[in-house]
Amino acid sequence: MFLKLEKAEEKYKSLNDQLLNIDISKDFSLQKSIMKELKHLEPIIEKFREYKKINKELEDCKEILSSSEQELKEMAEIEIKYLNEKIEKTQEELKILLLPKDPNDDKNVIIEIRGGAGGDEAALFAANLFRMYTMHAQKKRWKIEILNSNETGLGGFKEISFMISGEGAYSEFKFESGVHRVQRVPETESQGRIHTSTVTVAVLPEAEEVEIDINPSDLQIDTYRASGAGGQHVNTTDSAIRITHIPTGVVVECQDERSQHKNKDKAMKVLRSRLLDAKKREQAENMDAKRKSQVGTGDRSERIRTYNFPQNRVTDHRISANFHCLDSILEGNMEKLIEALKIAEKTNLLAENI
Repeated sequence: MFLKLEKAEEKYKSLNDQLLNIDISKDFSLQKSIMKELKHLEPIIEKFREYKKINKELEDCKEILSSSEQELKEMAEIEIKYLNEKIEKTQEELKILLLPKDPNDDKNVIIEIRGGAGGDEAALFAANLFRMYTMHAQKKRWKIEILNSNETGLGGFKEISFMISGEGAYSEFKFESGVHRVQRVPETESQGRIHTSTVTVAVLPEAEEVEIDINPSDLQIDTYRASGAGGQHVNTTDSAIRITHIPTGVVVECQDERSQHKNKDKAMKVLRSRLLDAKKREQAENMDAKRKSQVGTGDRSERIRTYNFPQNRVTDHRISANFHCLDSILEGNMEKLIEALKIAEKTNLLAENI
């Protein structure tokens, strides 16, 4: 671990020196890349320097033990005990900081929500999840852009896809991928019986054009007239876009904008992200150890969470945790839930690295 830390400190110094180079300062893209790397290294280096400072204080205290003055020796012994505890804590913090970082964590995120089993009730809960995610994003002052939606007459969504733009957006929502189950009495239920419905959520990091090379000849692009529950989603022109990626069979539709050009741009964003996601899954399937470290971030068929309305409880099945504040979570207060999942991921990664 300490060899890694020494190398990281050397790299940190080297990157800082490069930033002072006038030629590099003229190259904006390179400068941006260096700044990003420095930002990642900074907390590690700060903690390592703190560790070295504590270690130096410990060595100084140990020298006092050879003193002939009993009072000084007693004070040194108390300080040594305190510093040893501090060093142990700092070492654990360094282990966490050195864990491999998901390269997608800082990216924007595309979230796709689809109603599953349960008909209108599933569509209504899809709308609840959309509201929950967007309210959480708004607290962080992140930008929200609807890419495509298919509404029902009751105000639910058969499906909706949207992008959340902000630094770290993917790291905040990446654990939401999977099947979400809801247990509640639907508004249309006259006898007060509890129904169980499901909604599927897919979470994709936004793919940059350089990450996925799409050959235009591999695309079949169709236009059609937008349809929906009414209002702004019904159009009188063929502005809706359907893009089929012929080699993989991936189909993306977008009809939320009145402009065909804007719908095509949005559809291409989703297509790139889906193709990158498929590429990641293929790589993960070839890395059993890596898949064991995941907290259910990839399998969309996995039932990850239950929202029990009668008991005001949210249960995350991956970490066997209950949160008795369903009403608050649906208002976008997801902090405790997300933090618990991040801690579980770090714990699994630590166990794997050990």
